[in-house]
Amino acid sequence: MKRRAFITLVGGAVAWSLAARAQQPSMPVIGFFSPCSAGTCPYMLDGLRRGLAETGYVEGRNVTIEYRWAEGRYDRLPELAAELVRRRVDVIFASGSSAPCLAAKAATSTIPIVFQTGGDPVVDGLVTSMNRPGTNVTGVSRMTVLLDSKRVELLHEAVPKVNTFALLVNRDSPRTDFVIEQVQKAARSLGLGAAIVKVGAEPELDEAFVAIARERAGALLVNSDPAMDRWRQKTLALTMQHALPTMFSNREYIVQGGLMSYDSSIVDSFRQAGSYVGRILKGEKPADLPVLEPTKFDFVLNLKTAKALGLEIPLKMHAFADEVIE
Repeated sequence: MKRRAFITLVGGAVAWSLAARAQQPSMPVIGFFSPCSAGTCPYMLDGLRRGLAETGYVEGRNVTIEYRWAEGRYDRLPELAAELVRRRVDVIFASGSSAPCLAAKAATSTIPIVFQTGGDPVVDGLVTSMNRPGTNVTGVSRMTVLLDSKRVELLHEAVPKVNTFALLVNRDSPRTDFVIEQVQKAARSLGLGAAIVKVGAEPELDEAFVAIARERAGALLVNSDPAMDRWRQKTLALTMQHALPTMFSNREYIVQGGLMSYDSSIVDSFRQAGSYVGRILKGEKPADLPVLEPTKFDFVLNLKTAKALGLEIPLKMHAFADEVIE
């Protein structure tokens, strides 16, 4: 073969290869952001990836995820949302509470947004209707903030002689006032006192538990909050140090030694949200996807911890529990 013909052939092959590559669809990008820290919620990300897989998407193979973590600082959420909009992601996944979704809504009205929240999406201003969101926003609500009355009830059932319990909340959470109102209402209905203790950083936990003792609270309810999940180990250590029977709203606390928790399944809610993200990537519109609500609720009880606290948990609570750790 003559040199000129060979060069022409090779050049044509290279040009064809580049043209073919240019015609291949680019990998879609999901923008993930949360008030949490990266290390606090691997089980949640497992749920998200499972939901994506249900719709044919696998991270690193045919979809990319850009992660943004606020590290417990709610004031950083608008900045992180703006970063994802500038990145021109295909879908924004806002998780942990209503705050990241509100930040995303303020940043874009065109990029689809899927949320995973514990609040009421209509009350929080995420959507105008659960059945027909009608905008670029939809998602999954665990309605966890509406479960506080049940948590108070179960805590009272476990320690019926306790007349006053404490509520530990993150002062910086946008839904703190609503949580306090719900818990106080539930406490009054049972004739109980509720001491409210607010914290804004992990170093404040020691003084918070001193305040709980000062209020003579005989039990504790720890509020569900993505930022507070970062302080899980210290919170658990202090509940045992002060011998406080404690109700959490996250199963992970109980697996790691907490007494009890009651909540809708957080992993399943991430799976549902991941499925919605995948469906949107395939062309469905957020406006046509109704907000999903929980169908599974878990009461988890750690009898080993109960024994360490010197508690005799009523047998009927054993029967009611979805999971008992012994």
